Amino acid sequence: MSSTTKEIMHDEEKRAAELLLDATKDTSSDDDRNAESPLPTPVTATAPKPSKPKLSAAMIIPIWIVLSSAVILYNNHVYNTLMFKYPVFLVTFHLAFAAVGTRVLQRTTHLLDAAKDIHMSKDMFMKSILPIGMLFSGSLVLSNTAYLYLSVAYIQMLKAFTPVAILLISWSFRLQEPNKKLAIIVLMISTGVALTSQGELHFNLFGFLTQAAAVGFESSRLVMIQILLHNLKMDPLVSLHYYAPVCAVITACIIPFTEGLAPFYALKDLGALVLLSNAGVAFLLNVAAVFLVGVGSGLILTLAGVFKDILLITGSVIIFGASVSPMQVFGYSIALCGLVLFKTSGGK
Repeated sequence: MSSTTKEIMHDEEKRAAELLLDATKDTSSDDDRNAESPLPTPVTATAPKPSKPKLSAAMIIPIWIVLSSAVILYNNHVYNTLMFKYPVFLVTFHLAFAAVGTRVLQRTTHLLDAAKDIHMSKDMFMKSILPIGMLFSGSLVLSNTAYLYLSVAYIQMLKAFTPVAILLISWSFRLQEPNKKLAIIVLMISTGVALTSQGELHFNLFGFLTQAAAVGFESSRLVMIQILLHNLKMDPLVSLHYYAPVCAVITACIIPFTEGLAPFYALKDLGALVLLSNAGVAFLLNVAAVFLVGVGSGLILTLAGVFKDILLITGSVIIFGASVSPMQVFGYSIALCGLVLFKTSGGK
């Protein structure tokens, strides 16, 4: 072996020995520090994110049905029994209550933690939240106004037309292609709603047009959400967190042109307890909707919605003395079958 090769090997062995000595020193110094410290070495760990409380489907679905029915029956009671005929004011108060309520929940619970994942820019607000909020405001005002002219039972029957309106809007803007199955569903629901209208014993044209416009606004809102917010995951409570303040301002601007100061004078007869409890029930419905999402299959939730509508119609007859003709029962049964087909097919 040459002298040059020996020198190279000697240098490499020397460097390896130096590295080993340094490592030994570092280890011994760490051991010394650990021995001197009475506390254990801290361990870095990622704190788990608190999760939302979960309720079973058997518990939350009945709660949702009761609250959903209670909101509609309570509103109808305020309008037609307590004679507080100011739907724009009531909608505005509900939205203001919800705007405050969602912010209180955001600071005191984990129900709105999903809002932290949404980066709301000015551009998103102007192009998405504001136009959808305008449609939402129109839907709420018109649907509540309809209760002044139509029975709860008939309004629920007319709401069955909403999937048809969604499909017609989607087809018009080429967002979805029509097919034979959807055409049959449209025919079933349309025929059923037409029969319910034909059998309505206390038909009011203005009320019918108002509710039809409400369905149009609501359907347009749902289609626009699919277009503008399809990448965002917003549960009902997070959506309310963003839309309630916008809608409250919009509907408040409508009050001077529709109801003026009259609702403020009528508040003394209605009472603060009724006003607050009415808004509270509506807010609890949105909280329940958060727990409802994901607890069951689409079919289970659809059947729960159908049962809720039947319960509402029955309640309208028993509590408010609404009249339902045999033709309406027959027509609504056809519309419900079409509605179930639409939901179970995923609208495709």
